[in-house]
Amino acid sequence: MKQAKRRRDIDAYITAKVKKLREEKGISQEKLAFHIGVSNSYVAQIESPKYRAKYNLYHLIDIIGLLECSPSEILPLEPH
Repeated sequence: MKQAKRRRDIDAYITAKVKKLREEKGISQEKLAFHIGVSNSYVAQIESPKYRAKYNLYHLIDIIGLLECSPSEILPLEPH
C-alpha cells in the first residue's frame, strides 16, 4: 500500500510541474495534447485530480521537448 501511495504522489508531482511549466510558457492543453498524440480531454483528465489518468514515459519525453526543459524540472529529485 505504501508503494501505491508513493506512485500517486510522484504522478501528482509530475502533473503539477508539467501544468505549471505549460501555463508559464503559454502552451494550451490543446497544443500539449496534439504534441504528445492524445486528445484534449485526456490532458484535462490528467490535470484533474478526479481522474486516474497520467502521463507515461513517452509522453514525458515529448513534453520535455515541447517545454524546452530538462527532466529535472519535472521529475522529483528526492523520493516521495
